[in-house]
Amino acid sequence: MAFRRKRTDYPINRARRGTGKAYPGAEQNSAADEDVESKPRAPLSEEKARQKAMNAALKLLAARARSEQQLREKLLEKSWLEPQMIEQAIARLKELGYINDRSFALNYAESRLSLRAIGKSRLRRELVEKKVPRAIIEETFEKIYAESTEENSLQQAIDKHLRIHGLPDDPKSKRRIIAHLIRQGFSYDLIMKKLRLIENATDEEWT
Repeated sequence: MAFRRKRTDYPINRARRGTGKAYPGAEQNSAADEDVESKPRAPLSEEKARQKAMNAALKLLAARARSEQQLREKLLEKSWLEPQMIEQAIARLKELGYINDRSFALNYAESRLSLRAIGKSRLRRELVEKKVPRAIIEETFEKIYAESTEENSLQQAIDKHLRIHGLPDDPKSKRRIIAHLIRQGFSYDLIMKKLRLIENATDEEWT
């Protein structure tokens, strides 16, 4: 007795394989889904919008410390935050002490100097990149960068270079140490002042 093969190629199966029409009602469901997605969301209340801006700002500050302008620019990247609410959140965070460019600049400078001997010009560049106002940068330098402090930092940088590379014994190696120290942000005049002290002690010429 012959058995008839059970047909499994129903429209729904063809649709799943992309070889036929979708099952009845699929087009209507898809259209309904599009209507739901395209339906505009109800606007947030002012209080909720303000809270969203505050939460976004706190999340960014929890990740790492930022200057006021850094935080503002990061928040403005979020299209769902209104500029007015961002400014209100920043103003509130300043009142609470979570944003303070003077403290930020001072802490950053002290941290950098504790890790590595660098000069004023390099540290100034880094703080400018952090969006710290120039007036606050200069205030910070007055607190931490007396001339003797920069000379001490330069001496540390020179000592480290000499420990690794030894005293330079040809014009090329002498130019190399000068270029290295300039990249670290020390002024040329201060570098030459220090290196001439080495010159007097070792009979090396740094001109």
